[in-house]
Amino acid sequence: MKKSDIKFQIALDEQNIPKEILWEASDKEGEGLEATKSISLNVWDNLNQSTLRIDLWTDEMSVVEMKRFYIDVIGGMAQTILTSTGDEYMSEEMKDLCDRLVKHVNEENAKNK
Repeated sequence: MKKSDIKFQIALDEQNIPKEILWEASDKEGEGLEATKSISLNVWDNLNQSTLRIDLWTDEMSVVEMKRFYIDVIGGMAQTILTSTGDEYMSEEMKDLCDRLVKHVNEENAKNK
């Protein structure tokens, strides 16, 4: 059986706010730790039948980047739900939501310029 390891290192300031997020995975291209501005980790807790979440981001991540990040996350989930369950309706609803959110962010950015 093949195994893969994923590792995160989080540097916190005095108020426990992430200042630096580093990650590496045994299967990723390139070796060593790589910097990122945000992570979102979701784990299914089978015992309690609920989702455990860890969402971290550094102060270097802009509001626009954060919104785009979560649109991408939802889009990825849309593909995963289609692949894992075959539920085309749910997948398309999520993709439609992403399209509406992209439009919203683009309009918001245009207003702020």
